[in-house]
Amino acid sequence: MRAHSMLTRRLLASTVPVALLLGLGTSPARTDPLIGNVLNSYGLPGGVETPTAEMLPDGTLGGTLSYNELGRRHNVVFQLHPRITTALRYSRVEGMTDHNELDHIWDRSFDIRFQVLDEAGWRPAVAVGLQDFMGTGVYSGEYIVASKSITPRLRASLGIGWGRLAGEYRRPDAGDQGGKPNVDEWFSGSPKPFGSIAWQVNDKLSLVAEYSSDEYVPETRRGTEEAPGSQFNLGAYYTFNPQYQLGLYTLGGDTFGAQFSFALNPRNAPFPSGLEKAPAPVRPRPAPAADPEGWSGAWSADPTAQPAIQAALADALADEGQILESMALSSNRAELRIRNTRYIQQSEAIGRTARLMTRALPPSVETLVITSNAEGMATSSVVLKRSDVERLENTEAGRIAAASTLVDAEPRPSDLVTTPGLFPRFRWNLGPYLELGLFDPQDPLRYEVGAQLKASYEIMPGLILSGTLRQRAFGSMEQRGPGIPCGSGNTPPPGMDRCGRGEHYTPEEYVSNPAYESFKGVPRVRSDTRMYTGNDSPTIPELTLAWYAQPTEQVYTRVTVGLLERAYGGVSGEVLWKPANSPLAFGAEINRVKKRDFDDVFGFRDYEVTTGHLSAYYEFANGFTAQLDVGKYLAGDKGATITLTREFANGWRVGAFATKTDMSEDQFGEGSFDKGITVSLPISWAAGTPTRDRASSTLRSLSRDGGARVNVDGRLYDKVRDAQSVKLYQGWGRFWR
Repeated sequence: MRAHSMLTRRLLASTVPVALLLGLGTSPARTDPLIGNVLNSYGLPGGVETPTAEMLPDGTLGGTLSYNELGRRHNVVFQLHPRITTALRYSRVEGMTDHNELDHIWDRSFDIRFQVLDEAGWRPAVAVGLQDFMGTGVYSGEYIVASKSITPRLRASLGIGWGRLAGEYRRPDAGDQGGKPNVDEWFSGSPKPFGSIAWQVNDKLSLVAEYSSDEYVPETRRGTEEAPGSQFNLGAYYTFNPQYQLGLYTLGGDTFGAQFSFALNPRNAPFPSGLEKAPAPVRPRPAPAADPEGWSGAWSADPTAQPAIQAALADALADEGQILESMALSSNRAELRIRNTRYIQQSEAIGRTARLMTRALPPSVETLVITSNAEGMATSSVVLKRSDVERLENTEAGRIAAASTLVDAEPRPSDLVTTPGLFPRFRWNLGPYLELGLFDPQDPLRYEVGAQLKASYEIMPGLILSGTLRQRAFGSMEQRGPGIPCGSGNTPPPGMDRCGRGEHYTPEEYVSNPAYESFKGVPRVRSDTRMYTGNDSPTIPELTLAWYAQPTEQVYTRVTVGLLERAYGGVSGEVLWKPANSPLAFGAEINRVKKRDFDDVFGFRDYEVTTGHLSAYYEFANGFTAQLDVGKYLAGDKGATITLTREFANGWRVGAFATKTDMSEDQFGEGSFDKGITVSLPISWAAGTPTRDRASSTLRSLSRDGGARVNVDGRLYDKVRDAQSVKLYQGWGRFWR
């Protein structure tokens, strides 16, 4: 029997991850999976604490803050796919101790849930979930759960759980750094049942009752906290609007808690139709008899014709947020090379340009070529027939997409005429900035607010001098040395003979002793990041000269020199191969950098290194993009980073990455390897007004030295792909906006 149990466990552990990956390429049994109305205290659709088989609307990005006497959980949830839900958690767990002998710890964990079956007829929805499967095991558990709608307002769930959901605490082995899948423990131990009933009283209020097998062993094992007196939990959740929800609950009738939840869906923008002004309508051409000279093309012999037309188009495009960089014009063909400075989707810029071309060009011009430029590089050309634009204006965007042709753009055609007065071009912006620091075990939320001046001077197309100047106003971010590791081998100064997560070198101690700038042979390339914060004098996060070029139609290059980021300066070079009609791209990057001084904005420290990566990119359907980077990182370690990103037509972008190098888990420290989540939301989604500005953040559970890369602004792939096949046609619905 034991052998059979071990075989079953290994089979489940090996097949579940494969099923999760295969699920990305398949469609749910129905178009509408079972949608949950309540997020539980773990941030996933569920009861009070237990999971259900419910999903969120596809693409939902949300979060919860749940507080009770046994702990505090901060969750970020993302509906990666119609039937795959993921959650990142940062929790304060009472009753446990860390190296500081405090009565709590801060724990990071990650969940994933896969809906195997949708609800259909008498069949319930069924889901399989892994809870805290990459952490240190505080919440580690697995489950299989079924959910069924009994009536339109009453829903029941019943499941079986292992690990934490069965009341077991999988205590990590001594010296375990955590942060990696604990596959050997999946579906191990004695399973126990759980279940819940949710009643949707009205459109606002939901009541939940559940039975949980969780015995809260980690929180109560030291006796500082008491477990709930019963395994029955009750909760009430009030939804203010589709985005926000407030909940009150009790665990066992004697432990009380409160929860705030939010959920943002990319398809439900605050301003669904946008606030941009309407485009100019297409102007049909007059009959040949009404303009015989225009139809004959005789106008093209007039040397003043193109300058006048180009000036008129440049002014009209500027009003649409586009820059007409150059133009080629003949009697039957016109090519405009534009730079989009306003619209998050390149297709909207192309559509508005096509309309203006019908209004400004003589009637003999039938072929319209709209070439998208980025930093002086021609990334693609959309070729249209003017007659198609005229007849399809009031039809769906898919018809004009089918009538158009996307081709690689010739880098330097001989007949292009640059628009006069564009270069050199100076731009600047002065405004506030907010910088956040998350997930520090002793200081979970840090912030800094100040003023920021950003400026750029484009000397010629592709040659750009840019920089940022910041002045701190206030905040909780202060300069601090890295933590003092136990067994570091460094000889501490008097009074510094301590170690642990709660002890840090002072800035003065760290600067004065170069031996502290490495640990176990690993240079501190990121773990001393806080030495660059809290400066009351002006700082220059970046100051660079970048040169972008396009040697061939499908090859792009970049060279950047200067202060590349707050911690490093030097030179960065990159080359990218990306055909306009291919979902596949390859790139290579090499950087020679030196570590910047902590206080002197133009000073440098002794550490310098050469890093480099070979990269492959592939764009799948439904907005998924995979990226693989292989090479050498800042600390000298060698390995690879895999990134999976999903982007929606309105510009929402959410991704996850993981890096594994030849640095050992012991050298890397807690977390075992680098990993995190990236979130990038277009400002236009929230504001309604068109802009290409974004609010972006990278969420890492820890800032370690392994797998660290230089943060270079303006990498080529994101510059190029906006106007190319997969990304362009994903947003083609906005062509007629």
